[in-house]
Amino acid sequence: MTAPRMSVVMPVYNVEAYIAEAIESVLDQTFEDFELIVVDDGGQDGSMDLARSFDDPRIRIVSQENRGLAGARNTGIAEAQAPYIALLDPDDRWHEDKLKLHFDHLQANPHIGVSYAGSRMIDEHGAVISAAMRPKLTDVAAGDILCRNPIGNCSAPVLRRTALDRAAFPHPQERTRTCWFDESFRQSEDIELWVRLASLHEVSFEGIEGLLTDCRIIGRALSANVVKQYLSWSRMLDIARDNAPELVAEHGDAARAYQLRYLARRSVQLGNADLANDLISRAASLAPRIFLEEPVKSTVTWGAIKLARLTGPERFRRLARPYLKATA
Repeated sequence: MTAPRMSVVMPVYNVEAYIAEAIESVLDQTFEDFELIVVDDGGQDGSMDLARSFDDPRIRIVSQENRGLAGARNTGIAEAQAPYIALLDPDDRWHEDKLKLHFDHLQANPHIGVSYAGSRMIDEHGAVISAAMRPKLTDVAAGDILCRNPIGNCSAPVLRRTALDRAAFPHPQERTRTCWFDESFRQSEDIELWVRLASLHEVSFEGIEGLLTDCRIIGRALSANVVKQYLSWSRMLDIARDNAPELVAEHGDAARAYQLRYLARRSVQLGNADLANDLISRAASLAPRIFLEEPVKSTVTWGAIKLARLTGPERFRRLARPYLKATA
């Protein structure tokens, strides 16, 4: 049998409520020459029973002891046979033309290593909320990736295998295993890889039009530990500083300010307006330029925080629910 033209890697760990919808969104693709590698990362719920219930020869299941999200993705990439690799988290879903559009984009532009598109946000029930990721698509430099991560989420990119392999390295403890994602990360492992690809390996990133991924935001589980997320992101920045010191010297403060603003938005959504206010204030002090570069988003964030502090968390959630659905 000839190898497929696209490999889809889906890490799975205790996502029984969502995995069937994710798999269906792959099987419904108008581009049909793919393999779907479902990596069983040692969960305890019925996720894998649901995965095995699909009768499609393009689905391949690989099981391992729990290694975490980065480790499961690495296992899937190692198993992948195609020249292009798409990543899909099992609680997200795709537009039916996603693979076709990215395949055409990469085929027509051999210099591009990573193709991506914007994303809609959905709540835990699959309802579309008002928020969306509409990233910068062209003329994307390493500084853009460090500061604003235009890929946005790990269900958005499709990667050229030869470009991805530039970032491969042996696992520090298991030398026979190859890694692309750094398995020592539990958060921010995706942005760490994107920055490494762009800055250290000169891989080109470019996006295409459309909101082609539905990224699921699961209620108050979203960014449940803001401090842990910030520490993980800061560690990513430390690694980037070692790999590309000039990049971080030029863009590090702005990147940190954007991350603080992002965490402020997550904090107010979680009901912690005081923490959100502290984070946005630190962002403004560190790099005021983000308010000039993205005045609407920055002003709306600050306004939402002030409103949440005035009204209290419960009333703010009631006010926000028409826009944020079950994530409020």
